[in-house]
Amino acid sequence: MRACFLSARCGRKEGTDTMKIAFYSTKPYDRVWFEPMGKDYGFDIHFIEMPCNEDTVFLAKGYDAICIFVNDYVNAGMIDKLYEMKVKAILLRSAGFNHVDVKAAEDKITILRVPSYSPEAVAEFAMAMLLTVNRYTHKAYTRTRDFNMNINGFMGKDMFHKVAGVIGTGKIGQAMIRIFNGFSMHVIAYDPYPNHTLDVEYVSLDELLRQSDFISLHCPLTQQTQHLIDRDAIEKMKEGVYLVNTSRGALIDTEAVIDGLISRKIGGLGLDVYEEEEGVFYEDCSNEIMTDENLARLTTFPNVLITSHMGFFTREAMQAIAQVTMENAYALENGLPLVNQVGKCME
Repeated sequence: MRACFLSARCGRKEGTDTMKIAFYSTKPYDRVWFEPMGKDYGFDIHFIEMPCNEDTVFLAKGYDAICIFVNDYVNAGMIDKLYEMKVKAILLRSAGFNHVDVKAAEDKITILRVPSYSPEAVAEFAMAMLLTVNRYTHKAYTRTRDFNMNINGFMGKDMFHKVAGVIGTGKIGQAMIRIFNGFSMHVIAYDPYPNHTLDVEYVSLDELLRQSDFISLHCPLTQQTQHLIDRDAIEKMKEGVYLVNTSRGALIDTEAVIDGLISRKIGGLGLDVYEEEEGVFYEDCSNEIMTDENLARLTTFPNVLITSHMGFFTREAMQAIAQVTMENAYALENGLPLVNQVGKCME
């Protein structure tokens, strides 16, 4: 990999200026990967801790590109401002692009994403969440730290030979299918664009909701998938179903899920994403009053596990994200094919 970086650096066009990139929502772990890679590629990277939004977009002035993460956003008005400032690219440190107005950027600013970094990382984390909410290991850990060895209230259920439903069979969904198969579960899947080369039984969404004991969401957020799990969907599910979402928060109607938990329709819930996570996830809010009543309420359920959008967070995934992001910038700068470009046709 080091040789690849050095080759890229040596391949810079003669006489070209150093590409300047403004990195928004920077955390210490971003610097670990992007700082050395940026130097290898010859880019001038400026790390900004603040998120990218209407109040901070002005910080992009003087840069050739901005690099944003999942809880940043770029709307139509911001696209116009970036275009006026001669910013030519938006580099996404993610696969999803629902947080950028793609239509507004057309013919103005190039959008490049990281379509795949470590599908296994997210799928493995989704299974970890399912195991945790099913067997209450998060609660057991807290209880035994106080030397309370009472196991009352921690009864789960076997996953062996149960029905696992996977919604979305892209690379992460496929990794999830492999994991479920490893537990000797009966795996069914739903995807509007089924991949018939996979060893899985495709069913309709309604049938998946009716049959599944455990459901894992692995689909992008679009107009069609927003609140895919709503009151009607929950009504079709089995009593005591377990649900995990490691994709995008708005796939789930939070208020409907809360009602499902209260009625015991949902037996366990794992959320690595949340539809109102912007400004909360990735931040330390421990000394603040949580004004989001739904999020605060979710934390009171003993059979709910909430994590801060960290399913991707492995060394391998972070390295891949940094590498592909830098490769995207290098391709743009040197007129190479933009294989990871986001276009209007992808919406």
